[in-house]
Amino acid sequence: MLWHPGIGLNAAVSRSMEQLRHQGFSHVAVAHGDLPRAGSLADLIVPDTITLVPDAKHDGTNVIAVPTSAQFAFSYGAGSFHRHLALAVAGGHRVLVRRDAHLARDIDTPSDLTHPLVQEVLPSWL
Repeated sequence: MLWHPGIGLNAAVSRSMEQLRHQGFSHVAVAHGDLPRAGSLADLIVPDTITLVPDAKHDGTNVIAVPTSAQFAFSYGAGSFHRHLALAVAGGHRVLVRRDAHLARDIDTPSDLTHPLVQEVLPSWL
């Protein structure tokens, strides 16, 4: 695990990607901890391609897979999916948008806990 406290999400992800590139990794997948149905992300890694997985509202970026050689500025926050898509296209990168019901479902608000895909995996004590 890479840890960069106090610099913000975008800078922390960028710094981590740089570290992983220096360690010899050719691709990174960034997935956030609020994805209750996330499984393997291996199929999102496509050589020389930036893969974007939007949230259920097509607003946020729940998962992004990026070649470590890519010059890419992460831009999380409201509307990040459209910003990430525009940045990838403007940078001349090959882009794949993957719509996945399980990866699109995140926990941002208490009401998200009531969604059937989330209910199926919640512990009984919650």
